[in-house]
Amino acid sequence: MNILAIPDFLFGVGGVIIVIIVFFIFLYFVPLGLWFSAILSKVKISLLDLIFMRWRKVPPEIIVKGMVNATKAGLVINSDMLEAHYLAGGNVIKVVAALISADKANIPLDFKAATAIDLAGRDVFDAVQMSVNPRVIDTPPVSAVAKDGIQLIAKARVTVRANIAQLVGGAGEETVLARVGEGIVTTIGSAMNHKEVLENPDRISKGVLAKGLDAGTAFEILSIDIADIDIGENIGAKLQMDQAEADKNIAQAKAEERRAMAIALEQEMKAKAQEARAKVIEAEAEIPKSISEAFRNGNLGVMDYYRMQNVKADTEMRDALSKPPKNQ
Repeated sequence: MNILAIPDFLFGVGGVIIVIIVFFIFLYFVPLGLWFSAILSKVKISLLDLIFMRWRKVPPEIIVKGMVNATKAGLVINSDMLEAHYLAGGNVIKVVAALISADKANIPLDFKAATAIDLAGRDVFDAVQMSVNPRVIDTPPVSAVAKDGIQLIAKARVTVRANIAQLVGGAGEETVLARVGEGIVTTIGSAMNHKEVLENPDRISKGVLAKGLDAGTAFEILSIDIADIDIGENIGAKLQMDQAEADKNIAQAKAEERRAMAIALEQEMKAKAQEARAKVIEAEAEIPKSISEAFRNGNLGVMDYYRMQNVKADTEMRDALSKPPKNQ
C-alpha cells in the first residue's frame, strides 16, 4: 500500500464520520420522522415549528404526542398552548389525558382550568378519574362521649368525588377527615344516652352530612357510613370518682388546717394561763411583805392576823371536804 495514499484514506474515513455526525445533528434539530408521524395522524404542525421547539428547549416529542392524543380524541389543541404549559412547568401528557377523560365522561373541563389545576400541584388526571369513580376514605378511630358519660369509638367511611371547580384553592383530604371527625364528636356528644347511638348509628351519618362539611374543599361528600362503633370507658363515672377524690383531699386539707389552728389556739391559751399563774405567784410572794409592812405601820394587829389565818385554814378545810377521797 502506498504511504502517500494513507492520508487520503484517513481523510476519507474522517469525512464519513463527520458526515454521519452532521446527519444526526441535522435529524436532531430537524425531526423529520416526528413531523412525518404528525402528518400521518392528521396533526397540523409545521417542520419549522418543530425546529424552533428544539431551539426553545421544548421536547417536540411531548408536544406532538399530546397533539396526536388530543386529535384522535376529537379535541382541538394547538402546539402553542401545549408549549406554553410545558415552559410553565406543567405536565402536558397528564393535562391532555385529563381533557380526554373529562370529555368522554361529559365533565365540563377546559384547557385553561386543566392547566391551572396542574400548575397548582394537583394531579388533574387523577381528579377527573375521581369525579368518575368516587373514592372511599376510611377515617381513623374517633372517640366521643355521650351525655350519660359513656365513651364511644366510631370509625366511618367517607365516599367523596373530586370537585373540579374547587380543585384550585380548595382544602384537601385532611380537612375533610378533620371535619368528619368533628361532626362525629358533636353528634355523639349531643346524644342523651349512648344506647341511642348504638341503636341508630345512621343518626351520625345524617347529622354529619347535614352540616355541609365539604364546603370550601376540593371534594364533594357523597355519603358517610359508620363502619364500626365500640364502647370505651365510663368517662362520667371516672370523672365523678376523680372529683370525689379531689373533694376528699380538699376536705382533709381543711380539717388539717382547722386542727392546726386549734392546736395553735390551745398553745396560746396555755401560754396565757402560765403567764397568769406566774403573775399570781408573783402577787402571792408580795403578801408577806405587805403583812410585814402593815404590822410596822400599825395597820394590822395580832388578832387580825390570827383571824385571817383561821379564815384561810377554814377555807382549805372546806376545799378538802368538797373533794372525793383519793382511794375512790
